[in-house]
Amino acid sequence: MNDQHPAVPRASDTSDLTLDLVTRVGRIITPEEIKRTGETIAMMQDPQGWIPWAVGYHLDAWNHVEAAIGLALAGFVPEAERAYEWLAASQRDDGSWATKYYRGEVSDPMTDANQTAYVAVGVLHHFLHTDDRGFLESMWPVVQDAINCVWQMQRSGGEIAWGRDPDGTLKDKGLVTGNASVFQSLRCGVAIAEALGLERPEWELAAGHLAWAIRNRPHAFLDKSRWSMDWYYPVLTGVLRGAPAVQRIDAGWDTFVIDGLGCKCVSDHPWITAAETCELIMSLDAIGQTDKALELFENIQFLRDEEGAYFEGVVVPEWVHWPGRQPAWTGAAVILAADVLAHESLTSGLFRGEGLPGLESVDFEPDDQR
Repeated sequence: MNDQHPAVPRASDTSDLTLDLVTRVGRIITPEEIKRTGETIAMMQDPQGWIPWAVGYHLDAWNHVEAAIGLALAGFVPEAERAYEWLAASQRDDGSWATKYYRGEVSDPMTDANQTAYVAVGVLHHFLHTDDRGFLESMWPVVQDAINCVWQMQRSGGEIAWGRDPDGTLKDKGLVTGNASVFQSLRCGVAIAEALGLERPEWELAAGHLAWAIRNRPHAFLDKSRWSMDWYYPVLTGVLRGAPAVQRIDAGWDTFVIDGLGCKCVSDHPWITAAETCELIMSLDAIGQTDKALELFENIQFLRDEEGAYFEGVVVPEWVHWPGRQPAWTGAAVILAADVLAHESLTSGLFRGEGLPGLESVDFEPDDQR
């Protein structure tokens, strides 16, 4: 890696704490089990490179990237790179992807800002995992066009419209979860640019505006407060850190978490889901509550099947798997959480914000930058 670009994190000596975490994670899920989960994702991948939600289901760019991240971490790097090649080949002229594809063909042409931006997270993650600068350079035009597309969907108040219709009409408001994820994507985009010796100050400014809006303009976002993602995503992606992040997690804990099982998808339904639980686990780790995260990670293993795939969720107390599918992105979320919790790899620090532009403290009222 290039010493000129400190935005990209560098390896450090393995500490006793890290060795302990590796051991503790390994007692919950072994490297062999992680590989087996990766195999279940790889088996869903089409020869063209696209990865559906689950066998027979549609796909979208965000979950496709999440599955590619899981593939790489599980040792399936060529398969992950084939997934990114499909993204490059299917990217539209404006830098976006369609909201939904079925068997690789567009089934909903609308643009979703979060889905489009997430390629930056995946590309930076893959680079940190492989140290393949050629991959980073080849994917830069894809990332640049995607982030520019999303940046242009930002409103003067800082929030980013969650979608854009085919005729160019922007949706009225943002989504907290989606905008928090876009914040992380913007930061990853800036880090990629810096790794390549480039500057994108407009992306940094957009990220600062966006963080301010999420923290200070709740009226600019659709009310999705019954979803657990709206609770923890500002913490997961670095919009909130320190005391405000801890306070947010504490405030929603009893609403969304069933002790001994995991995190609910929505507050008013006893449906424990693996992916949401794993994202909450990474959120806890990001604010230093790693012991609590490890406990949740052990709890959620009951959703693993004998083949290594993970059920999307279970309804309690009936103990019914609903909707019964085993999504690629669910298995990927488990693999990603294991990597993050071990604190061993360069990729493990990405969701703690290590090596990303230091925008956590940005707190200013934006004006119209365009």
